[in-house]
Amino acid sequence: MKSVLLTSRPGQHGLWPEVSELDVPSPGPGDLVVRMSACGLCGTDLEKMRGEYTASLPVVGHEAVGTVSAVGRGVKGFAEGDRVFPHHHVPDYTCYLCRAGNETMCDHYRGSNLDPGGFSEYFRVPAWNVSRGGVLKLPRGMPFEVASLIEPLGCCVRSVRKCRPASRDTVLVAGAGPVGTMHALLLSRAGADVIISDVSDERLRAAERLKAGKVVGARSDVAGEVKAVTGGRGADLAIVASGSRGAILQGLRSVRKGGRVCLFGVPPSGSVLDYDISELYNAEREIITSYGATEEDTKRALKVLAARGREFGALVTHRFPLSRFGEAVEAASGGKAMKVVVTP
Repeated sequence: MKSVLLTSRPGQHGLWPEVSELDVPSPGPGDLVVRMSACGLCGTDLEKMRGEYTASLPVVGHEAVGTVSAVGRGVKGFAEGDRVFPHHHVPDYTCYLCRAGNETMCDHYRGSNLDPGGFSEYFRVPAWNVSRGGVLKLPRGMPFEVASLIEPLGCCVRSVRKCRPASRDTVLVAGAGPVGTMHALLLSRAGADVIISDVSDERLRAAERLKAGKVVGARSDVAGEVKAVTGGRGADLAIVASGSRGAILQGLRSVRKGGRVCLFGVPPSGSVLDYDISELYNAEREIITSYGATEEDTKRALKVLAARGREFGALVTHRFPLSRFGEAVEAASGGKAMKVVVTP
């Protein structure tokens, strides 16, 4: 079978993705083997290749969906032919952190993964994930391409839940990539007045076509524009859907006194922010961070996609087979693609 693996090359920064031939995995007790039908290419996959992502193991491909091809001994509730979304990271739900509501900080969360990764014709879903509710069955008729959005949308569902937006809040979403636009679509439908910024004109035009909110070029005075439409007050909430230091500063400078800033995008390792902390204190601004998603979040994302699949599915702009994975990476890195999906 074909599978994308990350390898190191002498003198090269980061890791190199190579399409390799591997044996089809066999399921151990409690495992599932899934034949991949679609897998989204995420910004964190690109960061792993560049050596900038340190939050989890360097396995690429975690937005995968497909069909169960083999069932391990002892697995109940799944059969060959089931169309499924398998979550790559699953916590234990019993430890102190899980019981405190910080499930994605569980020591076990980042230790589980798809084997050898979602960018593979076949991959194994470990018994840990299967037994803890990490595999969801897809509704009949839901396209695999739309279902591949469950994981990233689940992450957005979690961050919105943590941010506690109120109806009619003014929200700045800094970053109009796939996850930024997903945030904007979720918040707009919930009644928020959304302003979405980005340095890419192509992505802003895409967000505008999707009616995700009022678009603003990130090279302009975003904070000034946000304050202009809020009577000088500022946004109630800013969600930074980018790891850029500039986007983080933009969020901090755009929210009102007592407002909230959610850091959702992953800053590169070693990022340092030049910001006067006294401004944070004196304005009583709250900083929230949101990492990953739980099964509660992916189930909610599945429900959203079941109702609004065509709307969110419009985010997918580029499709590539595994054999052209390098082109997929190039398209996703160029800033012109919105969402890139890889197929067998």
